[in-house]
Amino acid sequence: MNRPDLVIVGAGLSGGLLACRLAALRPQVKLLVLEAGERPGGAHTWSFHAGDVDARQREWLAPFVASSWPGYEVRFPARRRRIETGYATAPSGRFAKIVERALGARLVAGAPVARLMPGAVEMADGARIEAGAVIDARGPRETPHLRLGFQKFLGQEVEFERPHGLGRPVVMDATVSQTEGYRFVYCLPFSPTRMLIEDTYYADGAALDRQTLRGHVAAYAKAAGWGGFQVVREEDGVLPIALGGDIEAHLASLAGVPTIGLAAALFHPTTGYSLPDAVRTADLVAGLPDLSPRALNEALTRHARGLWRERAYFRVLNRLLFLAGEPSERYRILQHFHRLPAPLIARFYAGRLTAFDKARILIGKPPVSVRGALAVLSKGSS
Repeated sequence: MNRPDLVIVGAGLSGGLLACRLAALRPQVKLLVLEAGERPGGAHTWSFHAGDVDARQREWLAPFVASSWPGYEVRFPARRRRIETGYATAPSGRFAKIVERALGARLVAGAPVARLMPGAVEMADGARIEAGAVIDARGPRETPHLRLGFQKFLGQEVEFERPHGLGRPVVMDATVSQTEGYRFVYCLPFSPTRMLIEDTYYADGAALDRQTLRGHVAAYAKAAGWGGFQVVREEDGVLPIALGGDIEAHLASLAGVPTIGLAAALFHPTTGYSLPDAVRTADLVAGLPDLSPRALNEALTRHARGLWRERAYFRVLNRLLFLAGEPSERYRILQHFHRLPAPLIARFYAGRLTAFDKARILIGKPPVSVRGALAVLSKGSS
C-alpha cells in the first residue's frame, strides 16, 4: 500500500468497529489497521442492552451479534427480578471473522507498535509508517489523571452434558458470597447446553486471581445443579470504573494523537460496557469530512470531554458504591437500584437519565449509611 490516509493502531472493539464502518461508508479512504495480536478482538464477549444503541446503529451492528434475548434476570439476597429489556451479545470470534473479511490486506496482525505520533507510527522492529493521520485504539492504560475502581472478571464458556434449563441471561447474580467488593456471577445461555459463566467483582484493585475465579465458576455451576461440563474457552479482563478525575489533563496527556476506546474514557462509567460508545465513535469518525490529525483530535477530544461531563452523575453513584460502605455491603446499592421501573433501568444503562430519573434513584431508604454517603458526597470530585 502507498502512504495510507489513516492508520488505526489496535483492532479491538473500538478500532475494529471503526475500521469496518470506514470500509463500508468511505471505501476511498486508504486505510491500514495494525494489530499486535494474532487476530482482531482478542478473547472477549461484548454485550449491550437494546436501548443502548439506536435503530440505525442496531442495523449495521447486527452481523456482529451472535445471540439475543427479549429480557434478562437479576438476583440479589432480597430481590429477584426479570426485566423485559432486550439484551444481545457479540463474541470476539465472530467479530474477528467480520473484521478480517471487511479489511482483507488492509489489516496486518502480529504487528506490535512502539510509538505513535499524529502522522506516523514506529513499529517495534524499527520500521516507520508515514500516514495522513493515526488513531490510537490500543485499549486502556494506566493514567494518573483519572480516579478508577475496577470491574474484574474471569469467564468460561462451557458445554454441559445435559440441558441446563436457563432460558435467558442472568446479568447479575449477587446471591453469591460477597468477597473483595461487590461480587456477582454473570450467565449467558447460548444454547440449551452451552453457557458463558463469569465470576465478576467491583473491586478497589486490579489484581486477578484466575485460579480462584475458575474454582468459583465450577462451584456456581455445581450449586445450580447443571451437571458436568467441559470448558470450551476462557476469557478474563479488568475494566475501568470511573470515580472521578481531571478529564482535561487526561486528554492532554494523549499528546495530540487521536484516541478512541477505553483509553479516551469512552465507556459507561458504572457498568464498564464499551460497545455502545464504540459504535457511536465509529459513526462519528466515519462522518467527519476531514480526517486530518488536527480535525480528528479536535472531534474526538470534544466528544470524550462532552460525555465525561454528561456522565458526572454516574461517577457520584460509583463513589457511593466504592467509598460509602464496607466492601461486603456494596451489593445493597445495586439491589436497591433494581427496585426501579424497567424503562428507568434501561435509560441508566444507555446513559440517558432524566433529571427525574436521577432524583428517583436516590429516593428511599439509603442502602448505605447516611454518614458514609454524606462523607463521600461532601468531598466531591469531577
